[in-house]
Amino acid sequence: MNPLRRLAGQTAIYGLSSIIGKMINYLLVPLYTRVLIPSEYGVVTEMYAYVAILWVMLTYGMETTFFRFSESEQNKNRVFGTALFSVILTSFVFAGLVLFNSQSLANWLDYPQNKNYVIWFGLILAFDAITAIPFARLRQQNKALRFAVLKLINIGINIGLNLFFILLCPYILNHHPSGILGSFIGGFFNQHDLVGYIFISNLVASAITLLLLFPEIPFKSFEVNTRLLKKMLAYTWPLLIVSIAGSINLSLDKVLLPRLLPKGIDAMAQVGIYGACYKISIIMTLFVQTFRYAADPFFFSESGKSESKKVYADVLTLFTIAVSLIFLLTMMYMDVVIKFIGKDYREGAGVIPILLLGNLFLGIFYNLSIWYKLTNRTIYGALLSSIGAAITIGLNFILIPFYGYWGSAWAAFFAYFTMMVLSYLIGRKHFRVPYDLRKFFTYIGVAVGLYLLSKQIHIELQEVRLLVNTSFVILYLLLIFVLEKRMLKSLFSK
Repeated sequence: MNPLRRLAGQTAIYGLSSIIGKMINYLLVPLYTRVLIPSEYGVVTEMYAYVAILWVMLTYGMETTFFRFSESEQNKNRVFGTALFSVILTSFVFAGLVLFNSQSLANWLDYPQNKNYVIWFGLILAFDAITAIPFARLRQQNKALRFAVLKLINIGINIGLNLFFILLCPYILNHHPSGILGSFIGGFFNQHDLVGYIFISNLVASAITLLLLFPEIPFKSFEVNTRLLKKMLAYTWPLLIVSIAGSINLSLDKVLLPRLLPKGIDAMAQVGIYGACYKISIIMTLFVQTFRYAADPFFFSESGKSESKKVYADVLTLFTIAVSLIFLLTMMYMDVVIKFIGKDYREGAGVIPILLLGNLFLGIFYNLSIWYKLTNRTIYGALLSSIGAAITIGLNFILIPFYGYWGSAWAAFFAYFTMMVLSYLIGRKHFRVPYDLRKFFTYIGVAVGLYLLSKQIHIELQEVRLLVNTSFVILYLLLIFVLEKRMLKSLFSK
């Protein structure tokens, strides 16, 4: 099959579980932002920010390492068994430490009455880290449909339990408290701690997903090799730094906001508002994540072919078109998109285009990063991500006290932009790919230009404003069609 078409097809299937599935999951955000006050949603945002950072520490780049060694080692079951054993061991140690120190951690997080939050998240992280390797094996075996089904089951369980705890249980207790069902729910349900039930829903979904992945583990041929493990750990430790730095870029702002905002400000409410607006910008992140699921094994499988570099260049062009279009669609229909979150959270809408562009740069950085993975120079990935993390931390400390979450948004923007530029410049010296920079700047520049132009046209009637913005989107699509006839034809050819 045409490699671009194969990549697009796999991305579409992974998108079923990642974009469509998580978009369904993100439909919980309108519920949260209408049921929870901003300070309560701030707790949810902060806890999941810690999860994002800790999860990459617990997987420590072992997914990419698994892909790399599956290509170079003949015994793929040995590679899988060694990677899985390593992650299981570290996850068990982590979960044990969290359980034994749950009260101390809760005190440090300023949730002294909720050490159960810490325990639940310790288990969630351990379960999710262990499932990462079986999911990676499904990707490596091109079992995208199986991957998608399991991911959707996880999301379905999580959403179902959220609706049960946050909508159904309070409704029954408020309207039918004396009935059989009301008496049963009243025996265990505390409607004054809805935040806790969000976390319980996640825990149950993660545990069931782990159980469903057991059939994917070849227990009869399961093998762990200590020599291979040493080689894999030597390859993966720079990727760990990349992952930690990347998670800092994505999540540290939500951790720093309540600690750096001036006194007298409802810090958790500000975190809640920023977190809700970040959910809208994460439309871009979802596509990037979906693309990465398909792209990592794809790039490695193409590496030995004569036309591989041309394929990598074409992939970046198509990716740039996709993310630029996502930016344009989101901003042109912001009148509709902003209704995704409750009215109390919409005051932060101004940061959405900044966050969208930042995540766009991050996605391009991931595309460019193939050079250090294919040349085994993962130390450069650690260096680039560390530079981005340093910018994120530094600008957050400088800007948050004066500009609040606006400072966090600009910190992410400049961090990702710097990482993207440096990766391109350094990659040219070690693994030169003929990227078409003219198209790169054209697609991003035109998308941003059309958005800025729409901001200058003041139309009071929303229907007319949306009609004008739709004409801008059509104009952009025509530009793509004119410039990319050959590429689009290749994409749909066999």
